[in-house]
Amino acid sequence: MNDGADMLAEILAGGEVVVLSGAGLSTESGIPDYRGPSGARRRHTPMTYQTFTGDPAARRRYWARSHAGWHAMARARPNTGHHAVARLQHAGLLAGVVTQNVDGLHQAGGARDVIELHGSLHRVTCLDCGDATSREDLDRRLRQANPRFGALVTAVNPDGDVELPDEEIEAFRTVTCRACGGGMLKPDVVFFGETVPADRVAACFALVERARLLLVLGSSLTVMSGRRFVLRAAKLGIPVAIVNQGPTRGDDYADLTVDAPLGAVLTRTADLLPPSAALTAR
Repeated sequence: MNDGADMLAEILAGGEVVVLSGAGLSTESGIPDYRGPSGARRRHTPMTYQTFTGDPAARRRYWARSHAGWHAMARARPNTGHHAVARLQHAGLLAGVVTQNVDGLHQAGGARDVIELHGSLHRVTCLDCGDATSREDLDRRLRQANPRFGALVTAVNPDGDVELPDEEIEAFRTVTCRACGGGMLKPDVVFFGETVPADRVAACFALVERARLLLVLGSSLTVMSGRRFVLRAAKLGIPVAIVNQGPTRGDDYADLTVDAPLGAVLTRTADLLPPSAALTAR
């Protein structure tokens, strides 16, 4: 089978690989991406930080839609691509894993020490006092505040929310921080228009700069948040390999590009490695 797995296995065998993953890695878990094959069918405008913090109606709309979609996100399970990445890490081939995803599926699939560049939907923070709580705790509070809320979820958007009728949104009640008694709650994710914490970015750059190879998985590299690491690797002469369905904005900098479903090609890649370097993480 000529799906690129042979070439990937050859270049990964040397180890010291840093993985940079995007939404395309999670589409096989039922979570659509923004720009790939699953995202192209959707007309979805993501929430911006400025709108969330400045518009109470928009904030209520976000939490109503996110609350409806949370259970579908929480039920998502890691796919064979996530498991393959964990296998590569447990085999000692990876120097680090950086993900642009907020779904926590790398960790659920067995990966360790994952840097979540854009945060995680599994955590909630207060913008006033900084208190952090779990999304499960917020879900319980929102269910108590909205006992009659029962939106039918048919499809989840890339950032975990769903489309809802206006009457459902208008009747939805939000909650505030219990620690400080009224602070604004926000999912612990980086919204569009918000800056990724500088220390997190620095940690990612440090990983890339020490890598022998940067492996991009399931990212179109459309936004600079992820593409900057490809640009840094290319500037330093560090090889770049990209596995994605469709072209990316990093293809011109890549030494190898593979256009294929990620779960299948990554699993076959892990299977092709020597037994000592393909330990299962399951």
